[in-house]
Amino acid sequence: MRIPFILAMLGMAASPSLAQEAEPIDVKELQEGAAALFMPIPAEPIPLPNPEGAESVPLDANKIELGKKLFFDPRMSASQLISCQTCHNVGLGGVDQLPTSIGHGWQKGPRNAPTMLNAVFNIAQFWDGRAPDLAEQAKGPLQASVEMNNTPERLLETLQSMPAYVEEFETAFPGSNDPVSFENFAVAIEQFEATLITPNSPFDQFLAGDLEAMNEQQVAGLQAFIDTGCVGCHYGVNLGGESYHPFGVVERPGGSILPEGDKGRFAVTATADDEYVFRAAPLRNVALTAPYFHSGAVWDLDEAVQIMSSSQVGTVLTDEQADDIVAFLGALTGEQPRIEHPVLPPRSETTPAPVSMVQ
Repeated sequence: MRIPFILAMLGMAASPSLAQEAEPIDVKELQEGAAALFMPIPAEPIPLPNPEGAESVPLDANKIELGKKLFFDPRMSASQLISCQTCHNVGLGGVDQLPTSIGHGWQKGPRNAPTMLNAVFNIAQFWDGRAPDLAEQAKGPLQASVEMNNTPERLLETLQSMPAYVEEFETAFPGSNDPVSFENFAVAIEQFEATLITPNSPFDQFLAGDLEAMNEQQVAGLQAFIDTGCVGCHYGVNLGGESYHPFGVVERPGGSILPEGDKGRFAVTATADDEYVFRAAPLRNVALTAPYFHSGAVWDLDEAVQIMSSSQVGTVLTDEQADDIVAFLGALTGEQPRIEHPVLPPRSETTPAPVSMVQ
């Protein structure tokens, strides 16, 4: 979807005059227009898309429970200090609230950790879209030297050393010739992460027809969000995460926000047109996930909105418009997952010892 198509569909000008006096908002008409652009988060987790066929992959209770344990278990890292939860904290909107994450040996990662909440709805994972699904994404941080610094071989040695984990893999993957495998490790985490959705936000209620679910300023913010072109990149169920765009379509931000050394999707495709191209950030729960952008350079949501408006669509927002859009973005905060921390299998005499993070 592109900005001109969306705006034309709604009968709006691509570059509205910011000086003209705002007309009263027809809330019902706005709701109907929004329903054509966005979709609510489903009330319950849905089956996973199947990259190998048309039929979706059902969620399985045994895989989900195993994946939850693996997600929270720091022994999946070489140091046995870092888990998936470390950088994607379920209680913090699915992020660690750091500019870039701290990994093995106290190294700083290259990019801000995106939220895993509602990540199942994204077209691909990571800022550059290099992982097609959550299972493939789960393999990356585990092997990255600046993150968990582990290897598939050492991971499997760790898992196989704990009888309780071996039994759970056999239960979750019945009939498998090799239940405790790196692939099944990733699939189990994917199944758990697919349950981490945040339905029933005020915006979801609005999309479902409750015209009073959002307050007056949030409604005005939705109107401004559409009118000023934000919807050109941030649409669909996750309000983003479905397309790739250059960061700086109209005006490239400064080096602190767009570091020169990070060329985004170019590292995946080696195509010149993909230099400084990134997946559009999903905006669900964005009020909880500061700092912003792949660089994690901006802590204030109002500032982030202003930067995106001027850099991506060439619009200078009024203070009122920016405040209204920020209020609308607050209406995207849904019901947060309540996950009971699992009791993890005990180590055995053959479980590998931690690798020191201190050299």
